[in-house]
Amino acid sequence: MTRIPHDTSGERNPLRALSLESLRCRTSMKWRTYPADVLPLWVAEMDVPLAEPVVRAVTDALALGDTGYPAGTAYAEALAAFAEKRWRWDGLAVERTAIVPDVMLGVVEMLKLVTGHGDPVVVNSPVYPPFHPFIEHMDRQVREAPLGADLRIDLGTLEDAFRQAVAGGRRAAYLLCSPHNPTGTVHSAEELAAVAALADRYGVRVVADEIHAPLTASGVDFVPYLSVPGAEHGLSLMSASKAWNLAGLKAALAVAGQAAAADLARLPEEVSHGPSHIGVIAHTAALTDGTAWLDALLAGLDDNRRLLAGLLAEHLPAVAHRPGEATYLAWLDCRALGLGDDPAAVFLERGRVAVNSGIPFGTGGAGHVRLNLATSPEVITEGVRRMAAALD
Repeated sequence: MTRIPHDTSGERNPLRALSLESLRCRTSMKWRTYPADVLPLWVAEMDVPLAEPVVRAVTDALALGDTGYPAGTAYAEALAAFAEKRWRWDGLAVERTAIVPDVMLGVVEMLKLVTGHGDPVVVNSPVYPPFHPFIEHMDRQVREAPLGADLRIDLGTLEDAFRQAVAGGRRAAYLLCSPHNPTGTVHSAEELAAVAALADRYGVRVVADEIHAPLTASGVDFVPYLSVPGAEHGLSLMSASKAWNLAGLKAALAVAGQAAAADLARLPEEVSHGPSHIGVIAHTAALTDGTAWLDALLAGLDDNRRLLAGLLAEHLPAVAHRPGEATYLAWLDCRALGLGDDPAAVFLERGRVAVNSGIPFGTGGAGHVRLNLATSPEVITEGVRRMAAALD
């Protein structure tokens, strides 16, 4: 695939656009869960103004009273065009897509299509915490295949998990997080092809959560799972929500590989009633006209990754950290600080800074925290200062 460089086209870095005072006026989860003296660097919301094309599209729809039910394929067409330009992938067929309420509810619906009650679903821990309860609440079993010490997929461990999952003739699925949350790992084409080969060998169905796909660091290529050889039976969930900060405007797309079209066709019609029509409009505008804004964001995230590395080296040198290849999340190994399994609790109590505890991410999460980099350099600097002060 040909790398597309970030092109900010004169766009201002959106991570520098809002003051802390204005951010504290927000009423979303990030800014209302903790008291006002806590600096929130946790849940995956970005401290940015929306891209102007998104604001314009939503404002125009509201002015028209265009607030009914979603219809048509504009979102899928926009995603297909984005994928071809951004990732040089022309295999996203609009006829093999379906709108779903959001990525996690889409994951649930895809898993229902390819597994039954009590069947195992393999995940690579440490991984996005909602994977566990969503799988368990739909009466499936979570089976962990922990990442390797390099925070990449361990193919031997994954094969063992697949072998155990299908023992006795059971159906099984693999919920792939790509790019990986919380580590920011971007799986290579070779790794994904190996995953597809293992899935084919053991009859495991792959469902890929690719919500962070547009959020890659400079010089890093995202590879869609369905683009690799052998992935024809796979299913993917994609959305503009993470890259353009649209979590409150619900919409996502399920995408089927060539051999999974019949599975996607069994998706109940009522699932398409769940997405917000305004959400679909916003996501479509983001993918179509919001790429300059996205590139300005990506350049700002590159700067913030470098900033965090320097701050940790200066103030918290015992914290082990590998800058992520994607997402706006940083995975910090705090075990050498001697704060126990839940250092996030210490940072909150003593430092008044909120980061995500690593424990809910599953095996490999104890002693770690996840920090949200999608904010201003000043907030990141103050956050690390507070974390260091918590050790005094």
